[in-house]
Amino acid sequence: MADTGDHRIRLAVEGPLAIITIARPEKFNALDHAMVLALERAAHMVDADGAVRAAIITGEGGKSFCAGGDIEAWSALAPADFALAWVRHGHRAFDALARLRQPLVAALNGHALGGGLELAATADFRVAEDHVKLGSPETGLGIIPGWSGTQRTVNRFGPQLVRRMALLGEVFTAEEGLRLGLVDALAPQGGGLAAATAMAQRLMARGPLATQATKMLINAAEGEELHRPLEALAGGLAAGSEDLRKGVDAFRQKRTPEF
Repeated sequence: MADTGDHRIRLAVEGPLAIITIARPEKFNALDHAMVLALERAAHMVDADGAVRAAIITGEGGKSFCAGGDIEAWSALAPADFALAWVRHGHRAFDALARLRQPLVAALNGHALGGGLELAATADFRVAEDHVKLGSPETGLGIIPGWSGTQRTVNRFGPQLVRRMALLGEVFTAEEGLRLGLVDALAPQGGGLAAATAMAQRLMARGPLATQATKMLINAAEGEELHRPLEALAGGLAAGSEDLRKGVDAFRQKRTPEF
């Protein structure tokens, strides 16, 4: 088990598969500030592990995948602290997950509401157990969906569906979520992680470099990011060129390269 800095965010690496588990079932896997920071660290650890080819994120306990931000953790914050720490750090953690070079599968073994749905949206694929409910209830509490619940979720699910959840407060069942495109596959109760693992195995059976490059390009098309895929792909092209070999040889020999 890798050390994420918080025992409630567990990272297990099993060969080419990494599994991130939110382990606070007594609070429905709600995130406090320390957990948000640990989630970001876990994402960076997965991204940096060259042996990992796919990742899964899930929750412990079976009642809630993630209840989003712990209301006790953010409701008493001053506006500046809310904006500069809570929202900012949440964005950093969720962006790190969404921009993993490896494909990420969310195993929704419990409800994904509010920040939990925003967290699920960072994944490339979502597998939901058949008892799961999905929605964005934040405006009913007088707050906005602040961890990219009006941005990344629109790119992933479409603006009108997000309007129905975030403005009208509609909550969807897993079966409705499959029909509407909120989730990609269903599993029986208790079978979410196994189904997500099977999906990860399918992903890992494909060409790893092609899979990672394709994911980066899809992210760029969605507006997730653009500069990193361009630089990474261009850098890879240059790294495999004869020009680089000539340039490095000339540097080592302290002479001007002849391209």
